[in-house]
Amino acid sequence: MNDTTLHSDASKGVSRRRFITGTGSLLGVAALAGPTAPVWATPRTAAAPIGSGAHVPVLVVGTGYGGSVAALRLAQAGTDVHMVEMGMAWDTPGADGKIFANTTRPDDRSFWLRTRTKQPLSNFLGFPLDRHVNRYTGILDAEEFAGITVYQGRGVGGGSLVNGGMAVTPKRENFAAVLPTVNAEEMYRTYYPRANADLGVSTIDPAWFDTVDCYQYARVGRKHAQRAGFPFLFVPAVYDWDYMEQEAAGSVPKSALDAEILYGNNYGKKSLQKTYIERIRATGRVTITPLHKVTRVSPASGGGYTVLIDQLDTTGRTTATKTVTADKVFFAAGSVGTSKLLVGLRATGALPLLNDEIGKGWGDNGNVMCGRANHLWDPTGKVQSSIPTAGIDNWDAGGAFAEVAPLPTGIETWASFYLSITKNPHRARFTWNAAAGRAELDWQTAWKQPSIDAAKTIFDRINKKEGTIYRTDLFGVHKIWGDHLTYHPLGGAVLDKATGNYGRLHGYPGLYVIDGALIPGNTTVNPFVTITALAERNIERIIAADL
Repeated sequence: MNDTTLHSDASKGVSRRRFITGTGSLLGVAALAGPTAPVWATPRTAAAPIGSGAHVPVLVVGTGYGGSVAALRLAQAGTDVHMVEMGMAWDTPGADGKIFANTTRPDDRSFWLRTRTKQPLSNFLGFPLDRHVNRYTGILDAEEFAGITVYQGRGVGGGSLVNGGMAVTPKRENFAAVLPTVNAEEMYRTYYPRANADLGVSTIDPAWFDTVDCYQYARVGRKHAQRAGFPFLFVPAVYDWDYMEQEAAGSVPKSALDAEILYGNNYGKKSLQKTYIERIRATGRVTITPLHKVTRVSPASGGGYTVLIDQLDTTGRTTATKTVTADKVFFAAGSVGTSKLLVGLRATGALPLLNDEIGKGWGDNGNVMCGRANHLWDPTGKVQSSIPTAGIDNWDAGGAFAEVAPLPTGIETWASFYLSITKNPHRARFTWNAAAGRAELDWQTAWKQPSIDAAKTIFDRINKKEGTIYRTDLFGVHKIWGDHLTYHPLGGAVLDKATGNYGRLHGYPGLYVIDGALIPGNTTVNPFVTITALAERNIERIIAADL
């Protein structure tokens, strides 16, 4: 037995004892099984409900990245727009004085229409973390399909409400594999810079990163990556770094430094509410109606499209069904929402001219998670910023880019945690189940194996170099890989296949897709900057040619 083995065994023993001693605070709040009282002082109502019988020039279905780009640019071009959003407005504090729930203390606000949480990290030290909540139109949807759970944001601002904020532009040399029919020169000269500017993207001060306690976990990740021979990259994000520095100094309410991310961020994160949607509201030409779900779109006899919309209450119950006419409709309900809706509209005869590419080309962006158990002399810190700002790049050699992610439990875990984006060739398809009346996805859990293999090209090497092991207690009992989920759904209405090269749906003038459904399954990095930039490109052409 060599010295490395001795150190490794000793650290595992001490770490385990300290884990068990210190997990009371975490498990006490995250693994309770009893019911909780609702946190809202009053039920929410639609801020600007759309009326049945209304006629609108443009209806945008969804308020995420693509929909927000479309609405802003259309309004700036002089067009009145109505946006409908299935989730809530998220603009009113609850009884605790905050709009969003804490990641380590999920409550009714946390999940979309579930009675039990379904957290991506489901276990800790053998203890299950999920707990009872009251059924409510909460912010995070853990939508379950065959073989995969897809996490999506629900509310005005879509996925920007719940993502980690890593705002990554793909390497130029990888772009042709992402969107092969799009002019890369235009994207990198015009649309990526525009998207990054309007999203408020910036990079952490490296000097501050090197000294602040809340990024100790990332510095450990850097040390291990570099010692194993991997490039370590600072990654831009949509967080107010000045605010985070004030958080660390104790001069403002904590947000990223209080584990806020999974169920929203109350202060420092620049979600769409603070960027595109703030500018949308300032135009005076856009109305946003939350808690409304589009169920049918079909050609209207007098031109344009007849749209059926269900109004929801906060239990998910339909309280009214409205009929609206729209001259043009932009589908921006996210990759899953747009794909399910279009597959259903084609199959049920509402839009029968949609082509056979509808529903195809769906992928998970190669997402897979894992954790590593570090030695006792490599603590990752009790306080961890919930905003990741660094990654390990092994795309060219191994087909993987790994986000050095936080594990903000509030206790020392001696653990490094990662979300990898990998080169996974598998693509799934949405189809319509007529008997069940729903769209279904044919993803298979076994299709995650290429992602695991790609991620192992990084972490097997790091473990070998450091004499460390994988954590097996985060995703179940004796389970290393978080291969059951994705945070980055893409595809289902692929550009230049299900649509033309600018998102126009074949067969129906005035119908467009403008969200992540256009991107065939993978962006090589976190996808929201690419979704935004592609929407900027497409809406510019649509305004010039179609309005």
